[in-house]
Amino acid sequence: MEVVELDRLAEPYWEELVAGEHEPWGSIGEELTWREKTRNIGVRDDGGRLLAAGGAVLAEVRVGRQSPFQVAGLGGLIVTRSARGRGLARLLVRHLLVVAGEFGTQRAMLFCRPELMALYGTFGFAPIDAPVSADQPGGRIEMPIPAMWKVLGGDAGWPAGRVELLGEPF
Repeated sequence: MEVVELDRLAEPYWEELVAGEHEPWGSIGEELTWREKTRNIGVRDDGGRLLAAGGAVLAEVRVGRQSPFQVAGLGGLIVTRSARGRGLARLLVRHLLVVAGEFGTQRAMLFCRPELMALYGTFGFAPIDAPVSADQPGGRIEMPIPAMWKVLGGDAGWPAGRVELLGEPF
C-alpha cells in the first residue's frame, strides 16, 4: 500500500473508487452538492490501483452569535467496496488529520453517515449536537447527516449554539 497526494479527485478517480456501487455515500449524501477539497489523499495498492481517497479544505463556521472561525473540513472519504474491512479508512483518516493540522486551525470538522460515527470517534471526533446549516444551489439547508468535530491544537472547545457553515459542506 502507498499513501499519495492527489492533484484533485477528478472523474476518473471517482469512477475507479465507486466501481459501479450504487449510492456509496448513502442516499442522502448523494443528493447534496459538496465543496471541492484543496488537499486530496489517496491509498493505492502495489499495482497502482486507487483503493481509497478523501480530502481536506479550509472552511469557516459561525456558531451562535460568535465571530466566524476556521475549521479543517474533512470529506469525500471513500474506500472502494472490494477493499473495505482492511483498515484503509483508518489509514486515510490518520493522513488526513496530518493534512488538517497543516492548515493551522484549532478544529477539524466532518459530516458522516450515522453508522460511521463510531469510527471517527476513535480518532477523537465528537458529535456536534446543534443543527448545522450549509449552502446548496437552492439556498441554505439544515444538514440531514450528522456533523462531528475534533480539536487539532490548543485548548479549543466547540461553542454552544446553532452552527452555520459558510459555504457548501465538505
